[in-house]
Amino acid sequence: MKPQIAELLSAAVNVLKEQNVLPADIEPRIQVDNTRDKAHGDLATNLAMMLAKPAGKNPRELAQLVVDAIPQSSLIEKTEIAGPGFINFYLSDESTSSLVKAVLDQKNDYGRSNVGEGKKVQVEFVSANPTGPLHIGHGRGAAVGDCLCRLLEATGWDVTREFYYNDAGQQINNLALSVQARCKGLTPDDPSWPEDGYRGEYIVDLAESFMRGDTVSSEDQSFTGTKDAEDLEGIRHFAVAYLRNEQDLDLKAFGVDFDVYFLESSLYTEGKVEEAVQTLIANGYTYEDGGALWLRTTDFGDDKDRVMRKTDGGYTYFVPDVAYHLNKWQRGFTRVINEQGADHHSTITRVRAGLQALNAGIPEGWPGYVLHQMVTVMRGGEEVKISKRAGSYVTLRDLIDEVGRDATRYFLAARKADGQLTFDIDLARSQSSDNPVYYIQYAHARVCSIFRKLAEAGQSWNAETGLAALGALSLETEKEMMVKVGRFPETVRRAADANEPHQIANYLRELAGDFHTWYNSEKTLVEEDDVRNARLTLAESVRQVLHNGLYLLGVSAPEEM
Repeated sequence: MKPQIAELLSAAVNVLKEQNVLPADIEPRIQVDNTRDKAHGDLATNLAMMLAKPAGKNPRELAQLVVDAIPQSSLIEKTEIAGPGFINFYLSDESTSSLVKAVLDQKNDYGRSNVGEGKKVQVEFVSANPTGPLHIGHGRGAAVGDCLCRLLEATGWDVTREFYYNDAGQQINNLALSVQARCKGLTPDDPSWPEDGYRGEYIVDLAESFMRGDTVSSEDQSFTGTKDAEDLEGIRHFAVAYLRNEQDLDLKAFGVDFDVYFLESSLYTEGKVEEAVQTLIANGYTYEDGGALWLRTTDFGDDKDRVMRKTDGGYTYFVPDVAYHLNKWQRGFTRVINEQGADHHSTITRVRAGLQALNAGIPEGWPGYVLHQMVTVMRGGEEVKISKRAGSYVTLRDLIDEVGRDATRYFLAARKADGQLTFDIDLARSQSSDNPVYYIQYAHARVCSIFRKLAEAGQSWNAETGLAALGALSLETEKEMMVKVGRFPETVRRAADANEPHQIANYLRELAGDFHTWYNSEKTLVEEDDVRNARLTLAESVRQVLHNGLYLLGVSAPEEM
């Protein structure tokens, strides 16, 4: 309803221009917001306060002139001027009925828009090193990243999901050495165990698979174990493929798929890293000092210059990131969002500096980032820190097995990414109103049960009759629910614009709460046809919005619980 009110206000501004109340060249950015207190109406604008100075008038006086200039509309029951010059709008029954009608007409498409106009956006998320099972931090990245992709698709963007594998570097070497040690019968307690080796039980499984001569396949690679404990290179390739496949299975169990899997190693084998380095040198942004090659990142806002090539000849970790993001730009992704852990914060400035120094036409502030904070897992009031399989951390699979995919996804996406998250296993497993995902799903199932009871009673529901009878619903809670379902499309757009899936989770919990309160206090299947059809129509609109919102979170909408 906000766009319609904004259009009416725009028409009022034009009238005031014609009356010379406002300057002819003024083009205000009209903002319409939800009111915090329903006693002050449904929607409000500060337009008169914004325009008071250019109009040379008192804000309340101008507010009255704006109200008088608003065209007659059946959408508005009344307007009020409040405080220093706010204009509050009370929506009419007709307008709230139209909100419900839009839900029933558009069904699964309700809430979708074409804001993105089919433009390309790439979202990189999870991007775990293939050195072990996915931990709960990866799970949070997977939940937030996938929900963000769903939001962007719902608002008209052409989304590419990408997973970047760090399959080069010292961590992969440590993995290979750890598996080799197990192949030779060593344990982490052995003095010759690699100093930075991995100790989880998955290393045992991996080594046994290699020595059996198993064949493992990942998205683009397939390797067969050579059964030779001295074949370190074969172990390295086998281990990476094995763990990539395991991570992929975990993500599929989590309902997450990717369009592109990109290997860091390919940047080296295809000469992309060296090509980027030579471009930076040619552009004059590097210098040698102390046997190392430095990038003048201070030219682009960094607090100090950064080493690119170390004295041993190896590149620091941000250099392949620069080459990788240049590749993204060359693939035509003018908008890129990286969903990563907060520990990547320090790399943002230097990666962006490196991209600017390439002089490739990449805009400042590209790419965009969404950084998530740590997750603490609790059970029985105590922190859970260790997974037997991983050896040192809680895995994503642990949580999926304990509380299910729906609860895991919801809990990991339901809080703003930049805030630390406590995942309470006991709460996630509970079937009570304290468990938000259960609470929302139960509201959806309750509506479905209403219609089953309707059929069992030999009664029927007619949507058109129900829409026509919505005026028979006189309770304030009923009108508030109609207004709230009408706010869903705006909530989706706002969440997508801000890269904040948790806004959807918060909205759904509020809508479910309103529904449960109404359901517990009012009988739906009453004898009076108009009231029954109207309440069923309202309930169905709530169910549809809950269904659509849960889809954006990657959570199921059960019909029975």
